[in-house]
Parts: sequence; structure tokens; C-alpha cells
Amino acid sequence: MGQVRKFDDISEALAPLRSAGKKIVFTNGCFDLLHVGHVRYLQEAQALGDVLVVGVNSDASVKRLKGPTRPVQIENDRAEILAALGCVNFSVIFTEDTPENLIKKVKPDILVKGGDWKIEQIVGGTFVASYGGQVMSLQFIDGKSTTKLIEKAQLESKS
Repeated sequence: MGQVRKFDDISEALAPLRSAGKKIVFTNGCFDLLHVGHVRYLQEAQALGDVLVVGVNSDASVKRLKGPTRPVQIENDRAEILAALGCVNFSVIFTEDTPENLIKKVKPDILVKGGDWKIEQIVGGTFVASYGGQVMSLQFIDGKSTTKLIEKAQLESKS
């Protein structure tokens, strides 16, 4: 089982793993309602290296990005659920709208996002590439999203 770490101590948590030559993979997102698209994506990300660190948008940043009715689940719950997945080693809540500062703390070997992101759009990509890290866009699972789940639940509650 993974661990929820604070923004300020993730570098320290990763130091011994980095020293042991472990390849660190980073991704991020809101992960408001975990669904099969998230799980497949996180498993694929973890398979690229030895350690998967997941940045989790804070409640305030989710609200700014997704609107006033989101998030459905609070940040601590979302981070804990992610850390409980076998493929996630660490989850870390970040408060900004982008994970740029967290990426600079983690300094991953591989930075990944879902296939709905073009490589040149991936926040932190330039930084990761600057020291020889890889930036990748993984396969997108069509039709699987938190927004679609919420819409379906709202439609079903009205009928």
C-alpha cells in the first residue's frame, strides 16, 4: 500500500529510492470519482518505472478547474484512495492549478499524462526534458470520465 505524503516531504521520501537507482514516474489529476479509466491509466504509468507518484489537485484547485459543484470527494479522501491502489506508491496534494512546483520537487524520470494531452501541452514537460527525463502521453480510455459518471447519476436520479 502506498503513502499519502505532504508536499514538503515528498523529496525526502523519494531520496533513498532515487539513491537505490529506482525509476520515478509522476502523473497528476483531480481523480474525483475513481473509475476504470483512472485505474488502467495508473497501472500503465506504474509499469513504466519502479515508483509512481501521483499529484492530486486540492479541493480549491478542482473547484477552479471543474466548477462550483466539484469536487465530489474531499482531497484527503481522494489522496488516500489513490495511495491504497497497488500501483501507486505516493500521493501528494498540491494547491496550485498546475503541478509544476510539485514536479520540480519530485524531479521524475518519467512524466506522464493521459492521451487527451499532447506532449507539448504537458505541464512540467520542459523541466523534465531539461535533465534528460521522458515526457509521455498514455492511452486515453474513451468514454470513461468522472464528468460522464456524474451526468449518468444525475439522469438516473431524475427518472
